[in-house]
Amino acid sequence: MKLWKKLTLTVTGLMLAAGICCGLAIAGEGYKIYEEAVAVSSLEDKVEEIRSKDSFTEFEDLPQVYVEAVISVEDQRFFSHPGIDLIAIGRAVLHDIQAGSFVEGGSTITQQLAKNMYFSQEKELTRKAAEVFAAFDLERNYTKEEIFELYVNSINFGDGYYAVGEASQGYFGKEPDEMTDYESTLLAGIPNAPSVYAPTKNPHLAGQRQMQVVRRMEDCGYFTEAEAETVAETVAALAMQ
Repeated sequence: MKLWKKLTLTVTGLMLAAGICCGLAIAGEGYKIYEEAVAVSSLEDKVEEIRSKDSFTEFEDLPQVYVEAVISVEDQRFFSHPGIDLIAIGRAVLHDIQAGSFVEGGSTITQQLAKNMYFSQEKELTRKAAEVFAAFDLERNYTKEEIFELYVNSINFGDGYYAVGEASQGYFGKEPDEMTDYESTLLAGIPNAPSVYAPTKNPHLAGQRQMQVVRRMEDCGYFTEAEAETVAETVAALAMQ
C-alpha cells in the first residue's frame, strides 16, 4: 500500500510538472506571437484605425440598456476583471472537457477586442495565449469605457456592418443614442452569430436570440421582471406581424 501511494504521488507530481512545463511553453510561444504582431502594427495604431471610422461611436453616446445588454451576454464581470475572467475560463474548460471539443471559449470583451485587432478565429492554445497578452496590454493602456467602445466599433453585426453605428443606421435608420430598449437588446444579440441572427436574414432566430439577451439581463439584475416582460411583449408582438 505504501509503495502504491508513493507511485501515485510520483506520477501525480510528474503530470503536474509536465503540465506546468507545457503551460510555460504555450505562454512563451503566445508572447512571441504577440510581440511579432505589435511589431508589424502597434497597439496605438490599431486603436487609431478603429477610431478613424466615420461611424465611430463613443461610449457616452451608447444607450445604457445597450451597454448592459452586451455586458450581460458577453462578459458580465467586464468592469471588475483585469482582462481575463478566471471564473469564465474555468467554466469553459469544464464544458470543453465534458464535450470533448471546444464548445465554449470564456473570452472576455477585452480578449475578443484583442483577437479582432490582431489574430485569427482559430481556437489554438498559443493564439489564445497571445490574445491574453494583448488583453493585458489593452487593460494597462485604456479605460474600460474605451475598451468597450473599441469593441463595439469593431465587431460584426451582420449585413456588412462592422460597427455599432453602422448597424444602428442600417437596421433602424437612427444613431445609436436614439435606440430603444427593444432595438438595443436586438442589436446586442447579433454578434454572437451574425450570419444567423441578422434580423434581415432570420427575423425569427434574431427574436429568439434577443429573448436570451433580455432574460440574461434580468438574471444579471439590469432588468426587473416587469421591464423584461415589456421588451418580451414587444418582441412577441413584432414576431406576429
